Parts: sequence; structure tokens; C-alpha cells
Amino acid sequence: MKPVHIIGVPLDLGGGRRGVDMGPSALRIAGIGERLAALGHSVVDKGDLPTPIPETQEQRDERKKYIRDIAKVCQKVYQTSLASLDDGAMPIVLGGDHSLAAGSVAAVADWARKTRNLPIGLLWLDAHGDMNTPATSLSGNVHGMPLAALLGPEPSELSKIGTFSPKVLPAHTVLVGIRNLDEREKVAVRDSHVRVFTMKDIDRQGIASIVEQAVNLAGNGTAGIHVSFDMDVCDPLIAPGVGTPVKGGLDYREAHMVMEMVADSALLTSLDLVEVNPTLDVRNTTAQLGSELALSALGMKIL
Repeated sequence: MKPVHIIGVPLDLGGGRRGVDMGPSALRIAGIGERLAALGHSVVDKGDLPTPIPETQEQRDERKKYIRDIAKVCQKVYQTSLASLDDGAMPIVLGGDHSLAAGSVAAVADWARKTRNLPIGLLWLDAHGDMNTPATSLSGNVHGMPLAALLGPEPSELSKIGTFSPKVLPAHTVLVGIRNLDEREKVAVRDSHVRVFTMKDIDRQGIASIVEQAVNLAGNGTAGIHVSFDMDVCDPLIAPGVGTPVKGGLDYREAHMVMEMVADSALLTSLDLVEVNPTLDVRNTTAQLGSELALSALGMKIL
């Protein structure tokens, strides 16, 4: 078993609703480190990266709010995650809003190119596309932009993190659980040529078929798969404590099936668990679920 490095990123600048800065603490309270250690993994908690709060910062640009401060945090995520990968460990990044993935995915993309001379595959599990740019975003909230920066040039402050751009290729990038896209974002997603599995696709084909296709797309011809798991991909009935809940998401077994099949593939390189908002949660239910999903992704067996 690979060693696991837990990296907390209490980033609360990318969204329009406060509270996700407490997500890493909630996941730790749910016992994510101890439970992974009980599976047999060597676990090192790297603590939380220093992250500013909105009250001490200036927005500067309404089209991409707090982008400079977010980019500085993502640069730290990149450096810390890359150091873990270079040490032979699997980084598990606890958020915090989803803009942090601009750093975590950049790190594993660099590592894949440097050590394997291959691209990295990306599974992006989310109710939203996160493919807005400053030119298309209606809110200016940067947590809706990280995938755009990983696939293309904007926002430039995030796309410049790491040693090359784009970080991931459309052929190896798969979105799962999508059910809430802005009208202009729909155009961007279609034009990007990434593979998208909406909740309608999951309803029609079943989660096992969808994940099998997703793993094949992200895993074939790559150095492995980074999973960026936004807890709002789950239905609010099982994950009420998220930044931007949307009805009609994955149920409990579907969410675990995703992670169990990722574990079965033996391709997981790294993991994000993001958008846990304890201020909206019920008795830490969402963080408990996130902790359980991490266990499934790292190989917890029923038998």
C-alpha cells in the first residue's frame, strides 16, 4: 500500500457561500486519517496550508474574485502535493472550495510527465462543470473555473501553475454526475470535447456502466487517474453540508460504487475531497460520507 499524505486546504475564497474553510477540520473529526491507517496505510497528516480569509483581502476583479490570493494558495497546493508524489505517497487534499484543484491536478500532471512521460487522467465528480472563465462566469466565483484552467488558458492565474499547460487533455478528462450548468458554460463544455456523463446518463445506463467507461477513458494511455470529488455530486439527502447543493445527485451506494471501481482499477494516483461546508451540515454527515468514500477509493473491501 502506498503511504498517504493528508493535505488540508481551508480555502474559502472561491465560492459565494462561506463555511467550506472548515471542511478539512470536519473531515479530520470524521476520522479520515485514523480510518485510512486502520486499512493498513501509512498516513501522514501534513496539516493545513495557510489560507487567507475574505475579510483580510480585496476582490480587485469582479470577474474573477480573489483570483490572486486563490492562485497563491493553489501554488502551495501544487508544491505540497508534488513533494508528496515525489516521496512515493498519495496526496489526499481536503477542501475547501474546488478551486484548489488547479494546484492538486497540476502537481500530479507534472509528476506523471516527469516520471512516466505520460499524461494524467482526470475524473471530475461534480454537480457542476467548473468550466466557466472570467469571460463567461455570471458570478465571478473562481470555484466554478478550475477545470477550465486545467484544460485551457483561462483564468491565466490558475493555468500558469506548474511547468506546462494544459494540464489535462480532453480525451482523458471525464465529468460524472453533472446536472447544473450555466447556459454559456454548456457551450464551453460541448466545445471542450471532454466526456460528460450527466445524472440522466447515470439513470439510463446505471452507475457501474458509467464508471467503467469513465475509468477506461481516463486510465487508458495515462500514468493513472486523479479523482477530484466535489461532495455536491451527491444528493443533498446524503450530503446536505456542501457549498452549492443541487437535488438529484448520486445516492449513497452510487457514490461508493464510483470509488470502489476506482480502487479496483488500481489506477488512483491522488484524490481531492472538496466543498464540505459544516455550517450547512447535519451532525457532520457530509464529512462522514467523505471519509467513507476515501476508504472505498483506497481499497476497503466488503469481503
